[in-house]
Amino acid sequence: MSLQGNTIDFDSARVKLGQSHAHKRRSGKPTVSLQDTQRELTQTLQTSLELDRVLGLFFGALQQLLQVDGLEYRHTNSSTPVAHGQQGVHRCSYRMSHAGSYLGELQLSRQSRFTEAELISIEGLLATLLFPLRNALMYREALACALNDTLTGAGNRLALNQNLERDIRSSTRNGQPLSLLVLDVDHFKSINDRYGHAYGDEALKAVVSCVTATLRNVDGLYRLGGEEFVVLLNNTDAEACHLVAERIRQSIEHLQFQIDGQPLPMTVSLGHATLRSQDSASTLLDRADQRMYQAKRSGRNQVVGEE
Repeated sequence: MSLQGNTIDFDSARVKLGQSHAHKRRSGKPTVSLQDTQRELTQTLQTSLELDRVLGLFFGALQQLLQVDGLEYRHTNSSTPVAHGQQGVHRCSYRMSHAGSYLGELQLSRQSRFTEAELISIEGLLATLLFPLRNALMYREALACALNDTLTGAGNRLALNQNLERDIRSSTRNGQPLSLLVLDVDHFKSINDRYGHAYGDEALKAVVSCVTATLRNVDGLYRLGGEEFVVLLNNTDAEACHLVAERIRQSIEHLQFQIDGQPLPMTVSLGHATLRSQDSASTLLDRADQRMYQAKRSGRNQVVGEE
């Protein structure tokens, strides 16, 4: 296996593109394929603001030109990479930046080695990614700001409303179960009253981090308001949802959260409901919310589901 790594500044990538054209002319080989690829990418990459779509178009062009088998893109602001194709044995990777701004890391792979001339072509073609990639990252950041709770990073009420409606339609169409659980931090007001809102904010962030660690990537966590949160579980029936809720309850109970070096025990009360044929988004959420309050009335730090 070979792995080649580079740091690419997009200004230097434009120079590389010129060098690759010159190399082709000196070697007597036709330049139309590389030039056509550059023209195609310059046009098509401007047609989308979706990161996955932009990288998919770039991968498709390289697949035709250089028989690239796989592409993987990572960014420090996202835990989930974007991947296209199948990973090959031989890889070349690039850490991309422009004007001092980090734009992510790109890895290309295939079954045969990349030649020096091919690497020059790739590095030059990366220049076509500059504005489409930057715009896609800015668009993703804008969406995150619009749909995420600014304090905890969980989804906000708008995101919950949009995704719950979408998932109900998908669940009904595909005949798959959909469950939802509501959790509320127990005695949270006493934390704010005793230690102040700044520490209360840190406690909420710790809860979100703890809950996120127990969930799948496809699950959704949303802040409903105050210290109340919603977890949306696709393709999850009532029994599986109860197991998830109990896992969350135990994780919070064992959370090692401290204030000024002193441990602060925290617990949550949870209620859950599973989609029924006559349910709307509001009725499903209301049933889970009612069971959460039942857990509160029954002594807190427990899970109440549907019978």
